[in-house]
This record gives sequence, structure tokens and C-alpha cells, in this order.
Amino acid sequence: MRRFNSQADYIRARYGIRLQKLVVDAGFTCPNRDGTKGRGGCTFCDNNAFHPNYSTPDKSITRQLEEGIEFHRGRYRRAGGYLAYFQPYSNTYAPLEKLKLLYGEALAHPEVRGIVIGTRPDCVDGEVLDYLAEVAREHLVSVEYGIESCNDSTLEHINRRHTWADAVKAVEMTASRGLHTGAHFILGLPGESCEAMLASVGKINSLRIDSIKFHQLQIIKGTKMEEEFAQHPERFETFTAERYIDFFVDILERLRPDLVIERFAGEVPPRFVNTTPWGLVRNAELIRMLEERLQERETFQGRLYRPNF
Repeated sequence: MRRFNSQADYIRARYGIRLQKLVVDAGFTCPNRDGTKGRGGCTFCDNNAFHPNYSTPDKSITRQLEEGIEFHRGRYRRAGGYLAYFQPYSNTYAPLEKLKLLYGEALAHPEVRGIVIGTRPDCVDGEVLDYLAEVAREHLVSVEYGIESCNDSTLEHINRRHTWADAVKAVEMTASRGLHTGAHFILGLPGESCEAMLASVGKINSLRIDSIKFHQLQIIKGTKMEEEFAQHPERFETFTAERYIDFFVDILERLRPDLVIERFAGEVPPRFVNTTPWGLVRNAELIRMLEERLQERETFQGRLYRPNF
């Protein structure tokens, strides 16, 4: 048994098969890109760095799914089904009738078992969540919120244009409808020390979420974050792979033991970054390193967790 609550183990235990995510780009945008709240987006963001080549908005959702299945069949032969992952930008940021058409097209595919919807805490309302709760009666539905930080000062600095209170409200609205609820956080944002990040774990534990993703901050070419990093590197907590693994063990020890860990590090194609400080270490190798470090430290997820920590 693993020393942390992994996504792969959770899916197999609950559904009896491996479910592979297929990224779908449905052409959404964000309120801090289209002028509703601001323009330019988050200072770290270039969505092209985070989704595969088969996923482009000029293709229909059905075509993206077909190409994604073909792509993954060569890599993950054991997949027993697929999840349509609406990932780029804010995938609830449209009128409900449009959302119904987009999600419905994905769910109509015979090999798709459910949908995963990546969005922002300020891009949901009760009407959308009520609809998703209806869909969840027959399909797997997961709503994943990009929260990124627990600190309002950090959220303002990186131009998120939502608050921690917005995140708490969105998560509560979603979980109260029985929907699987996830959250995403970035480790290493400017101004956040390791001590500050560890102190945020208590806030994370208080959220009514089922699963969680962490990524180390990666400086993407052409972003405002790249400019800031060049001008003020002292604002950033940087990690070697080994130090990051050790730090993430510190986080795991404090996390609620029931939280499903979907990811703890990210991969960006080398063409999107100026340097690859970890080399070309793939996710499978990072998981092996994490498991070894947990064993060496004789620890596990939740070892130091205390309610109201």
C-alpha cells in the first residue's frame, strides 16, 4: 500500500478500472482576460504549455476525444475508459445552454465515463451546479477549482482577481450538491516562503474538497511571471527536485488523510521554459522519488494532521 492517497488507487478502488483523462479545449476564456475583471490573465499563465497537441479549439470535442483516445492507447493500454477533461481556461464561463451542449457532446462518446471541469471559483453559480448534480446521477462529474494560493495578497499579486473567500464559497456550493470537488494549488509563488506554504495547509484541510493537485511553480516564457523572476528572483522559493520532494513530504504529513492526491508536481514541455532545473524528469520518476522519501522518513499522509490544525 502507498503511503499517500493516490488518484490511481482511488479510481481503481471506486470504479474497478483505470480511467484516463483526455484534455478537451472547448474554446473558453476567463473573466480576467476578456475584460470582465481584467486583461492579460494570471501572471504565470500560458495554457498552451499545459495541454497536449491533439487538444485545440478548432476541432470538435468529438474529434479531440477520438484523437486523444488514439494517442493514449499507445501509452496507457490498461485504460478501461476515459474522462473528458475540460481543462484550458475557465470551463464554466459560458451560458448554461452552451455548457449543456459542450458537456453533452463529450458524454455522448461511447468510451467516455464522465467529465472533469476545470474552472475558477468566481465562474460558477447555483444554476450550473444544479445541472451538474443532475448529470452526476448517471456519470462521473468532478469540478476542479484553480485556487492557486490561500493568501489574498498572493492572489492579488499574480492577478487572479478572485479571493480566498470566493474559493471557500464555490467549494461549499459544489460539495453541498454532492459533486466531487477538487482544488489546485501552486507551490513557490512569489512572496510565499516554505513556512508560509506549510502554514496554508490548515486552510486547505478546512475546504470541503475530495481531491487536490499541487504543482511546483514553473516560469513560462513570455509571461509576466518571467519578467518578475528576472527582476526580483529573491521573491521566489526555488526547488531542486530532491528539495521539492522533501518539502512535499512535509506538506503530505499535515494534509487530511482522506484527500486524494491527483498530482504533486507538473511537467511543462522544454520549449516553454528557459531552463529545466530538474532536467527531463517525468512524473513516474517523481512518484518513485516521493515513495522512496516517504519510506526513508518512515512517514505517511496525515501523520501530523490534527483537526483544526
